[in-house]
Amino acid sequence: MRKIFMGVRLRVLREERGLTQSGLAKMLGISPSYLNQIERNQRPLTVPVLLRLNEVLGLDVQLFAESDEGRLVTDLRAALGDENKSPSTAELRELVANMPDIARAIISLQRRLREATERADLLAERVSVGSNVPLPPTPFEAVRDWFYERRNYVGLLDEAGEAIGESLPAGGMADGLAARLAGRHGIRLSFDDDPATLRRYDQASRVLHLSRLLSPGQRAFQLATQLAFIEQDAAIRNLVAESDLNPEAAANLRIGLASYFAGAVILPYRTFLKTAEASNYDIELLGQHFGVGFETACHRLSTLQRPGARGVPFFFIRVDRAGNISKRQSATDFHFSRFGGSCPLWKVYEAFTRPGEVLTQVAEMPDGGRYLWIARTVAQGPGGFGAERKQFAVAIGCDLSHAGRLVYGRGLDENAPDAVTPIGPGCKLCERPRCHQRAFPMIGRPLGAEDTTRSFAPYSSASNKDSITE
Repeated sequence: MRKIFMGVRLRVLREERGLTQSGLAKMLGISPSYLNQIERNQRPLTVPVLLRLNEVLGLDVQLFAESDEGRLVTDLRAALGDENKSPSTAELRELVANMPDIARAIISLQRRLREATERADLLAERVSVGSNVPLPPTPFEAVRDWFYERRNYVGLLDEAGEAIGESLPAGGMADGLAARLAGRHGIRLSFDDDPATLRRYDQASRVLHLSRLLSPGQRAFQLATQLAFIEQDAAIRNLVAESDLNPEAAANLRIGLASYFAGAVILPYRTFLKTAEASNYDIELLGQHFGVGFETACHRLSTLQRPGARGVPFFFIRVDRAGNISKRQSATDFHFSRFGGSCPLWKVYEAFTRPGEVLTQVAEMPDGGRYLWIARTVAQGPGGFGAERKQFAVAIGCDLSHAGRLVYGRGLDENAPDAVTPIGPGCKLCERPRCHQRAFPMIGRPLGAEDTTRSFAPYSSASNKDSITE
């Protein structure tokens, strides 16, 4: 663990609780002068002091976790990048470590400015061509950010879902959920042949229509989702009301929370975490054990951040062949750009060339952070000859320090030649000067252009003197 200087954050927490320096120092068992030096960033926060803070104030030490800092640094770099500003990593870390709320405010302001600018540009374009098509909202990103800010963990729903899941018979999750819906809520099931609709609830007749083509695991998930709208309606409404999202985003958040609850039911937290640890996080074995698909198992792994019972902090992502990111959730500090695409050297894109095969990669970000990634393709659809199916690549990743806990880290030698792939957060934000796959020059840096030289790298800044290829 490197030294962490978070004096301003500690001082704010102390003042919020109405404590004096001498009062908090006495509670922590340290001298007032020592506490003063910590708050002035003249001394780092040590592990014993962090643990004592947790003991006397009930603080979660994650408030001072380096992963929080890494997440904010990445988001702040992207926000300032929108304004063609490229402060050094040291400057960003200084701001984030000492004034995280100000950093979040900058990120929030820039996000709103970008959305407003994009809408204005789109409106101007549509007015110029005489279109009356309404402006599209951005509920998807708003909901994704809501989960991201909570590390993809919603304790209230997770614990409620776990209680139900643990009460159902092992191996009969779908039957148990169907019996609960019928016995407690008078809801009957009807199995339909329409492959286009997975679940449809008829409120008037109290009939839940499910596709006959669903697997047992998929059927259990849809049943649990319907149960969420009934038994967790009040909790979901409260969470949505507190989100302060616009109506369309709020409606999507409601669906997202119901799906989150469903995942907690069919994959109960403690049982799933225990099984994951016992199998060294073997995703395919987890899927077989719980009767769910590869993607569902990956998504649940990214939510295991319950205080006092945390699993490996994973980042989860799903992309299509065109590089569109349709799902992205994070329990760690890894975060790709919100705009301008992601890194083409990332293993998740190679998965499409090797369908069904589990691929691994040790990737290094420009700041030196190293991550272990696991990727595989998944397909969705009814199957059958000529039937349309959706194909994606999904991946989960974690800090390389956790590799020893994963089956995918066995025999890993990060010091071997070519064992580590240098990647970046997206070309517009990536600082790597000579990447042959770069699609755009880095924003905020002057572009180097020399007509006397041509190099293999397509773009470069003026500082490294590489030329531009066609």
